[in-house]
Amino acid sequence: MADEEETLRQVTEALGSVAKVPGPITMETHILHDLNLDSVAVMDLVMALETRFDTVIPMDRLAEIETVGDLVRILSRLDTAAGGG
Repeated sequence: MADEEETLRQVTEALGSVAKVPGPITMETHILHDLNLDSVAVMDLVMALETRFDTVIPMDRLAEIETVGDLVRILSRLDTAAGGG
């Protein structure tokens, strides 16, 4: 399983490529409210993370993602399910 700290680092890097991040990103950072991402930016982020982690985030799981921590946990579960890390 990918280390959550490393996954958070990679998610933070990906966020930097799709949004102007006003401050530090933590597991509690709310993707829509704190980062002001619109739906296009969220999809850009998802595609960037899918490429970076060589995985696919199922569309039905996107509704579960509100915070950066939610995203990190889903990516970690997908990595574990795929037999990664």
